[in-house]
Amino acid sequence: MLEENLKQDWLPAQMNNGWAYSYIVKPVDSGSRVVYLLAKRYGHSSVDEWQGRLDAGEILLNDIVLRQDKIIVVGDNIVWERPPWEEPSIPHKWEVVFDNDDLLVINKPSGLPVMAGGGYLQHTLTTLLKKEAVTKKKLLFPAPVHRLGRFTSGLIICARKPETRALLSAIFRRSTTQSNSIKKVYRALTMINKNLVPGKILELNQPIAENSHPLIGKIWGPPMKESKDYKKDFKGRLLKASSHIKLIERREDADLLEITIKTGRPHQIRIHLAMLGSPLIGDPLYKSHGKIAQNAVPGDGGYLLHAYQLNHLEILGERYSFKANLPKRLIAQR
Repeated sequence: MLEENLKQDWLPAQMNNGWAYSYIVKPVDSGSRVVYLLAKRYGHSSVDEWQGRLDAGEILLNDIVLRQDKIIVVGDNIVWERPPWEEPSIPHKWEVVFDNDDLLVINKPSGLPVMAGGGYLQHTLTTLLKKEAVTKKKLLFPAPVHRLGRFTSGLIICARKPETRALLSAIFRRSTTQSNSIKKVYRALTMINKNLVPGKILELNQPIAENSHPLIGKIWGPPMKESKDYKKDFKGRLLKASSHIKLIERREDADLLEITIKTGRPHQIRIHLAMLGSPLIGDPLYKSHGKIAQNAVPGDGGYLLHAYQLNHLEILGERYSFKANLPKRLIAQR
């Protein structure tokens, strides 16, 4: 019976209808050839792979199918008409935490992408919410105003009214870049770190840096240089990030941590914990002491990270706090 219920909670892998990816040539790109630019910009595929797509008639330049590679100029529109592909199976059921016919707060399951990306187009929370609204003949559908990683479970805030969505999006954008009143609390299972003391809060303020990666071109991670003056010495982009980390419980095989973030940088918690020497158990990408695996990407799963609480969200004169039920493995055992 359990296996049957699990199958019902997942949508099977399905073919989508393909997608057209568009890019307008910038001054820095002028003089390049199409396939070399695409390989440079989209590092997941080599020059030879992009040449194969050109040969197959999948690349358009200014609305005309490109039959042979050519030099581009500023303002050219390059389009890759990606053929249909199979999207992997996803969980498609979730717990509703709050719903007032405008705001919708859900407890997202691990494995469900919030928005399109990383090979997912239709198999996303955004698409599922829209389909559900259409099925129920609702004029407005709830759309997420922020995102969690595919394998991060927990609280997602959605809004139905465009004006509410715009206001919330602005609030979350501010919370991404600077400390504000919103308090976002996560729980995670990590490798044991004997330097952590139960109940004592450790504050990390290391920046998040843009690094090169062989599979996807660029990836967020710790700065690769030992330097006090990051902005001067590091050539890539740098983002300020702040996390508060507390050891809730030490187990025989793991630490149960609570992480409160003041900022919301890409993969911030995974990166900060790895830099601390407390990487998420099962994280295939971010390894102990800031090492980044070269054979994995951010969308790979295997870890347990849960967006547990979101407190002090103020909107339209009301202040809200939400809490998502914890997975069993993230509940303190004592």
